[in-house]
Amino acid sequence: MTPERVLVGATSGSSAVDSQMSREDLISEINRLRKERNAVILAHNYQLPEIQDLADFTGDSLGLSRQAAKTDADVIVFCGVHFMAETAAVLSPDKKVLLPDIEAGCSLADTITADQLRAWKKEHPDAVVVSYVNTTAEVKAETDICCTSSNAVEVVQSIPEDKEILFLPDMFLGSYVEKMTGRKMHIWMGECHVHAGIHSDDLSQLTNRFPDAEILIHPECGCSTSSMYDLAVGQLPANTSLLSTGKMLEHARKSSSESFIVATEVGILHKLTQENPDKTFIPAAEHAVCPFMKKITLEKVLRSLESDVYHITVEPEIADRARRAIERMIEI
Repeated sequence: MTPERVLVGATSGSSAVDSQMSREDLISEINRLRKERNAVILAHNYQLPEIQDLADFTGDSLGLSRQAAKTDADVIVFCGVHFMAETAAVLSPDKKVLLPDIEAGCSLADTITADQLRAWKKEHPDAVVVSYVNTTAEVKAETDICCTSSNAVEVVQSIPEDKEILFLPDMFLGSYVEKMTGRKMHIWMGECHVHAGIHSDDLSQLTNRFPDAEILIHPECGCSTSSMYDLAVGQLPANTSLLSTGKMLEHARKSSSESFIVATEVGILHKLTQENPDKTFIPAAEHAVCPFMKKITLEKVLRSLESDVYHITVEPEIADRARRAIERMIEI
């Protein structure tokens, strides 16, 4: 059984999506409804700039869900993709979670289903299942412990060395973790199509053009595995770092460097530039744009608050099991 998706008000014909409201009027109406409904608006780091600027909190998927769980909001408007809204629903079962566009999916999360994971577990009955948070709630429910790109190494290091590990779904993050921990794992061959499209050649060309720039690489990138090797043999500058989006923001604030080559989805450049106006941020690949992350607009946020679309819920039994996998990670 898949997590239930409740599409409340999906046919409402009076939505602002079809109107000609100005940007200022849209924001004003969103702010009015946000206050009236005691709603909190979350935006992932890859969202459109105007959505990030509108949000109460920006960040990565799990960080946003945990932040929302701490608030006294009645409604969570999650400007991200479907699995992120599910995670928020899992961690905040007493709040209404809305996803402004139901078609905002994730190519990485879609690479594995709960049925596929159950079959894989049968082949390795004693293995520990480690799932990246970029997975559906139903997959998390079949998981022993979740991880993020920031703590995946620590999570794997916490597992006894005599245990088999099934790592999913990202093969680039899994390969990175293998190299950092020295642990041999069974890795699911999934990928984010956006990150997989960022290649080492992109970095090589840019480092030649900008020799003084620091290099910030997300572990999901197709270039991450080769970049670790290139770094080890001296083919990349020593000031190369593999970091989650949250860690990229933190690193850029603290670094004395004036320029950075950033290998991840280009949406992160908005916040990086906003927080560091005197520094230069260069995308490793200008084509690294997630179409799912760009689906949510101001009009859709307003419609979501007006008509409760789209209400994301997770079946309680699945939510309880998924929550345990997340809590085990947090304990580490």
